[in-house]
Amino acid sequence: MPSAVTGEAMPRTARTARAGLPRRALPAAAGAMTGLLLLMALRLPWAGDLGMHAAVLERLRTDLLHPGNPLVNADTPSPYYSPWMVLLALLASLTGWSTFTVLRLAALAGLLLLVTGVRALVRTLSPHRAAFPLALLCLLLLQGVRLFAWSGVPSLTSLALTLAYPSTLALGLTLQLWALTRRAVDESWRTPAFAGLGLLAALILLCHQFTGAVAVLGLLAFLLGRRPLPTPGLWAGIGVALAVALLPLLAWPYYPFFALTGAPGLDGIHQPLYTHLAGKFCLVLPGVAALGARLRRDGRDPLALLFALGLAVFTAGGLSGHWAWGRVLPALLVPAQLALAVETAGAAGHRRRVLGAVTAAALLTGAWAQAGVLTYVLPRRAAAAVRQRVPTVPLWPRPRWAADRVPAGATVLTDDYYALRMLPAYGPYTVAPAYPDVFLPDERRRREATRRYYAPATTRAGRLGVLREYGVRWVLQRAGRPGLPPDDPALRPRAHGPGGMTLLEVVAR
Repeated sequence: MPSAVTGEAMPRTARTARAGLPRRALPAAAGAMTGLLLLMALRLPWAGDLGMHAAVLERLRTDLLHPGNPLVNADTPSPYYSPWMVLLALLASLTGWSTFTVLRLAALAGLLLLVTGVRALVRTLSPHRAAFPLALLCLLLLQGVRLFAWSGVPSLTSLALTLAYPSTLALGLTLQLWALTRRAVDESWRTPAFAGLGLLAALILLCHQFTGAVAVLGLLAFLLGRRPLPTPGLWAGIGVALAVALLPLLAWPYYPFFALTGAPGLDGIHQPLYTHLAGKFCLVLPGVAALGARLRRDGRDPLALLFALGLAVFTAGGLSGHWAWGRVLPALLVPAQLALAVETAGAAGHRRRVLGAVTAAALLTGAWAQAGVLTYVLPRRAAAAVRQRVPTVPLWPRPRWAADRVPAGATVLTDDYYALRMLPAYGPYTVAPAYPDVFLPDERRRREATRRYYAPATTRAGRLGVLREYGVRWVLQRAGRPGLPPDDPALRPRAHGPGGMTLLEVVAR
């Protein structure tokens, strides 16, 4: 039991408790959040892009050297074929484990790298033991009161749905890279040691290009934030790291990395990143204030510099209509979240009490706003009770009823939002891709063919022409939708699913 001591001699546990953040509660709360994410890794909730990453594994397992497009039957490269996914496909092929089992292992690896990455980076920013668990809580809970889930953007809700994605692994590696870079410049590592930093940066860029852009901004901020600025010897090491990073980017065989620069077609789906900003990110404001305090003490504070760089890119994207630039959001969120944790853990006196109270209130608000993630692991009745009280991102029903009947490699025609994003996870192709594809030259034509098939004015001959053109063997459509009727001689009903969905086999074209 701590002794009753007053003033500055008061034990740290008691001092932190008075600040509104009991020291013993921080590791417990951080552990609980990590445990919840561990359950997510095992549960693997399905919403968003999980089907895309499962499809990537399916294609690599089928043909490791020439997998082709992951969603449609076309021989094109894809930026989704990253070193991490190739490694997972090799693991799946060697062990015979199912695609979703391997994705669960990927989620565990991503969670491990993320947690250890937060710890490694925070240790370079603060000597206080409370800083790490507080930083982890801030990273997970401090966004806003409006649910927001996007790959590469850290929050409890977002990570619960994206743990298995390469973006989570890339974010964990980015935090590790920043921590190693701070050590490298502070300890004046020798030039050859910087080659490892270059390889790590290249791995991040190849695994998730948007997170790679955030990683590069962070490297620039941590280099410019060093006091004094790097010596000529350190700049030589940085040059080595840059040269080594370029080699894998130029040599990666699965897609031309630099062809992604300025690729068209990505801005439309990213416009939601610029909507409802206050509701999505209001709880980050205390972190922005903490960044301001750090900037006043040090005009080249690396966290403040990273925030400024991220804000500049994000703002430029909004003003110019390049909505895809909004994917640098982690460059704004992470430094603000870490700054608040570090400042709160190291505060003293009246400032400690104020910061502790503000941080505790923000964390509790964030926890309540994101309490809907509990529905992903609770029993059905309990989950329903939670959904009545807090908002949640709904999960998608798995389409096994249809996927079990369609053989891998067969082409399915559908315009159903969920089917387009889920069926390729089990091996089939779709006529049109669910997502924009910068390497698919006939993407627009495929989308138009799908629209034409389901257009009310299209003749039977026109619909049969679409089936022949793309080698369609199966049609998945909802009852009442335009298209060939289930009793058409060219089709044979094979299964009925929820919501009036029917799986039809094409028997004549």
